[in-house]
Amino acid sequence: MANDSKGTIGILTGGGDCPGLNAVIRGVVRRADQLGFKVLGIKDGWKGMLKELAEPLTPASVSGILHRGGTILGTSRTNPLKKEEDKNKVKENMKKMGIDYLIPVGGEDTLGVARVLAAEGLKVVGVPKTIDNDVEGTDQTFGFDTAVSIVTEAIDRLHTTAESHHRVIVVEVMGRHTGWIATMGGLAGGADCILIPEKSVPLDDVCAIIRRRRERGRLFSIIVVAEGYQLAGADKELVTKSAKLDQFGHVQLGGIGEIIASEIERRTGFETRVTVLGHIQRGGSPTAYDRVLGTRYGVKAVDLIAEGKCGMMVCLHGSKITAMPLASALTKLKLVDPELVETAEIFYA
Repeated sequence: MANDSKGTIGILTGGGDCPGLNAVIRGVVRRADQLGFKVLGIKDGWKGMLKELAEPLTPASVSGILHRGGTILGTSRTNPLKKEEDKNKVKENMKKMGIDYLIPVGGEDTLGVARVLAAEGLKVVGVPKTIDNDVEGTDQTFGFDTAVSIVTEAIDRLHTTAESHHRVIVVEVMGRHTGWIATMGGLAGGADCILIPEKSVPLDDVCAIIRRRRERGRLFSIIVVAEGYQLAGADKELVTKSAKLDQFGHVQLGGIGEIIASEIERRTGFETRVTVLGHIQRGGSPTAYDRVLGTRYGVKAVDLIAEGKCGMMVCLHGSKITAMPLASALTKLKLVDPELVETAEIFYA
């Protein structure tokens, strides 16, 4: 590393954890060291910026973290935009902590804050992160591949018990607004029906699929449902565990699998069970793909800073790592491609 630092880069991870975050951190630190920047790791997302919680990161301190899940920096759902004084505190603390550039790693909430700060003159480069893969502007987010792999393995395991007991098993997976994990995991695992927020399917149709399988001698069925799925014909309200909102206004989802399982058993008479994968999808080591993608994102974020291109978000387009303005990023959700849904429906019989 050069003797004279080119400045200090702060990095924080916000929102839900997911596999690949440590790969991003490692990529930022190694590239920054190579180009002559210092790095400060901000603890617990935006909370760390408000409370000045940080520690220096060096190539030695990030050695051995590539394969680890979660984030060594910690995370939170703190929203510094809720109060004007908190937003100003972030700006003040950047100066007090000697941070010249900031790399927030997160989804629509974390990067929504980053977009506002960038518009107000802070030197920010965003890295998109959401396990749901629903960030518009990038082809894929890290953590998604790991989640799909976990869902696929779970479905593989559930097949054996479903077949042995002639049961219907409903598998509830992550997916607040979109059904990427459900669709990809369900396709890979051979699910017999996939229910996602983008397309409501009447429960009578789901039951018809299960009955047709029984008539053909397939005495078990696997139904995959995204947690944000809303029943067709209902009042389009999300099924939640709690009415309590986080600082970005989100409720905690959960329970749609139980409702669907209960209705299937009531309408068909077939024994039905539900498995909720929950945080299992977030945990453990990232896949090779997510380790590489996270690393490339981290390196690119530092390269953008070195090139004086702040106010950008790192993106994956095809096989290339590129960037787009934060101002035009995250303006809408990336929904599951209808063609992918149609491919999955071929196997609903």
